[in-house]
Amino acid sequence: MRRPVALRLQAALGTLALAAATGVVLSMPEAAAAAGGATGYATQNGGTTGGAGGQTVRATTGTAIHQALCGRASSSTPITIEVEGTINHGNTSKVSGDSCNTAADKIELKQISNVTLVGVGNGAVFDQLGIHIREASNIVIQNVTVRNVKKSGSPTSNGGDAIGMESDVRNVWVDHTTLEASGGESEGYDGLFDMKANTQYVTLSYSTLRNSGRGGLIGSSESDVSNGYVTFHHNLYENIDSRAPLLRGGTAHMYNNHYKGLSKSGINSRAGAKAKVDSNYFEDSKDVLGTFYTDAAGSWQVSGNIYDNVTWSKPGEDNNPAGPDPQSNTSVSIPYSYPLDDASCVPDVVSATAGANKGLKVSDGSCTPQNPDPTDPTDPTDPTDPTDPDPTDPPTGTNLSIGAGSDGSSKASGTSYGDVRDGDLGTYWSPAGTTGSVSVKWSSATTVSKINIREAAGSAGTIGSYRVLNHDSGAVLASGSGAGVIGFQAVSLKKITFEITGASGTPRIAEFETYAP
Repeated sequence: MRRPVALRLQAALGTLALAAATGVVLSMPEAAAAAGGATGYATQNGGTTGGAGGQTVRATTGTAIHQALCGRASSSTPITIEVEGTINHGNTSKVSGDSCNTAADKIELKQISNVTLVGVGNGAVFDQLGIHIREASNIVIQNVTVRNVKKSGSPTSNGGDAIGMESDVRNVWVDHTTLEASGGESEGYDGLFDMKANTQYVTLSYSTLRNSGRGGLIGSSESDVSNGYVTFHHNLYENIDSRAPLLRGGTAHMYNNHYKGLSKSGINSRAGAKAKVDSNYFEDSKDVLGTFYTDAAGSWQVSGNIYDNVTWSKPGEDNNPAGPDPQSNTSVSIPYSYPLDDASCVPDVVSATAGANKGLKVSDGSCTPQNPDPTDPTDPTDPTDPTDPDPTDPPTGTNLSIGAGSDGSSKASGTSYGDVRDGDLGTYWSPAGTTGSVSVKWSSATTVSKINIREAAGSAGTIGSYRVLNHDSGAVLASGSGAGVIGFQAVSLKKITFEITGASGTPRIAEFETYAP
């Protein structure tokens, strides 16, 4: 049975008082970190920005993800890969190149750096296909679902881990993801979020981990203790047997997580590990904190947590549960500031923010979900992108669209794709609705560095958000809002696309002009 709110708050306040009495320094709520930017330990060691500042590419298959990695100038060239659709074994193959080291049975982020994978559009689902990060740094994974990755049975991928990191990995931020299985080891699954072999400076935030025997581990054995500096915040652990997470050595910070239905154990601090456990909500679970299944003890610092219908086993040779009255037995210094929601509101906040396709909502410590900061450099639709046009910059030179070909998405009745390249402002193309795309194409590669979108009379200001795409590669050349002159780095291509992603009515494009440098 769930205890009344007053009793749960009383328990939390009692924990705060006990911590103060024992001399534990408590982290109080501070100004929120920039919404949409890395948080926790991923902000340390130089920070985690992923592919910010680099090219943006769209991928709808695993092979296309690998191609994007392999097509970079070097293994460290920044890139953001926008992923949409279902990525699985059927559409994922190994791709070779000097800037990548890929595989056919997983998404392989190996021996690379400065990469963002972000789900867009109708969502990105990695189905039975894990994401493997090895000998890599500065990686961001955001707004994706990874499900049913198996280590036995068929098909297998990534050793059964949804997301796995190993071998000298640094600075990874995994945010707003859904990681799920359909059972435990006997059903062929392993961990949802694993780190081993010297993996450091990692944050898992606003994510849902569910329906698995194993939530995740930090360290593969009692001797693998070079991992750590990991933050877990605003995550939902639901219907997990154990390892939420298992921590061998190192330091981890768990705050504002909702743990629900942990059937065997939760945060398992062992082999000298230190866990700072702040303002979490533990519900309908067993042995949510302690050292379990080993005599190699770990330690913890607790404050502000709520234990709602939590049961505790008796201490034994290989088990040292922290409850039924959890107290701190170490002190952990946290090097970053963080907004701290009261534990009493954590279930509601996490329900509104954690997981893929939740709009990337975050918390500022006020128990109220907030929209992400649109100016964050990791946002692929950042309106302050340096490629945004100067509307006062007139085009010069020859309009390359005259005499070219054209096509696009569905068009309104009575309009034509050709109307955007005929030099006549009295004719126009309209999409069938408020969004759509129109392209200009040539029979041979043509260099373009600027376009000019001219709206027809009476429709000025209708176009809202847009993207300019290199149709040959899928790369996003520019994004922003409104019609007019749009400049970008010169590129050689056969087809360029203007994609309207938002509008206040039915757009009317009279001319889609293209210009060389």
